[in-house]
Amino acid sequence: MVFDKIKKGLSGAFGGDSEDLDYVEIDLGKEVKKSKIIVRPFVLKSYEDVNPILNALREGYTIAIIDFKPLKAKDVIELKRAISKIKKTVDALEGSISGFGDSIIIATPEFANIYHPEKQRTSAPARDMREREY
Repeated sequence: MVFDKIKKGLSGAFGGDSEDLDYVEIDLGKEVKKSKIIVRPFVLKSYEDVNPILNALREGYTIAIIDFKPLKAKDVIELKRAISKIKKTVDALEGSISGFGDSIIIATPEFANIYHPEKQRTSAPARDMREREY
């Protein structure tokens, strides 16, 4: 049948009978994957310092801890532009971004999430009534 034709064609291509063929082992372990996560600190001193941060995040294995205090003291408008660009990139990568304190931002790729505790709501009784099933 068709399988026999393919078998004969392959054996003819290798110059031997189909019974003389040996099996070939393929080692899949040689494939090198970068699987370690790097937590890397960055300092935003100017708007141009955004590019190394974005490149590290795009690689997919870096959690960026960004100190923006020097840029905040220098130029607030550039700081807003830089943070906006980082946020857009993190959103495109389906990552997570959050501020800590007055001068730190943490940006993560898709595999990591930042814990955000839920804030206490003033309408707790209304929420309780919706959650109850009667």
